[in-house]
Amino acid sequence: MSDHHTHVQEFFTARAAGWDSRFPDDGPAYTAAVAALGLGEGGRVLDAGCGTGRALGPLRAAVGASGVVVGADLTPAMLEAAARAGQGRNGRLLLADVTALPLRSQSLDAVFAAGLVAHLPRPAENLRELARVVRPGGTLALFHPIGRRALAARQGREITPADLRAEPRLRPLLAASGWRMTSYVDEDARFLALALREG
Repeated sequence: MSDHHTHVQEFFTARAAGWDSRFPDDGPAYTAAVAALGLGEGGRVLDAGCGTGRALGPLRAAVGASGVVVGADLTPAMLEAAARAGQGRNGRLLLADVTALPLRSQSLDAVFAAGLVAHLPRPAENLRELARVVRPGGTLALFHPIGRRALAARQGREITPADLRAEPRLRPLLAASGWRMTSYVDEDARFLALALREG
């Protein structure tokens, strides 16, 4: 395992048990972001970097009983917290590295990724891997329950144009990875970039 992966696992392992209690009011933002994906009954969707599974309930509601929902995460402790919270009823919990997914090419309709971009070791290559598993015309939602400015303030830092989520950086990054950005929202209450799988 790379140093980057080890660091990510250590960071989230230390926070897994109390993660959901730290952000108790995020539910409506997750539900709205999932709705923006436009999933329908029977859809197939991956929550990439699912953490404790906060998006799995809204994703299951969007695709219904006949749909497929997979929550993949690199950190066993986060998946254990998701299982304890009953998220396994909403989707399959999969211990997996989203930079090398054990999924067939073009097997999904959509990928939902909350807070993921900042943790990708090689963003262009890693977003290309997400594109690999999505059918042409499928969708990607890059989401965070608060915007870039609010997140920077919470972390005691300044917002910078170097942030991967800044639109001038994110749009070409997605384009180079097989995605076409169709929507970009960055406000204090949420960050949401939507993209279509080219192809």
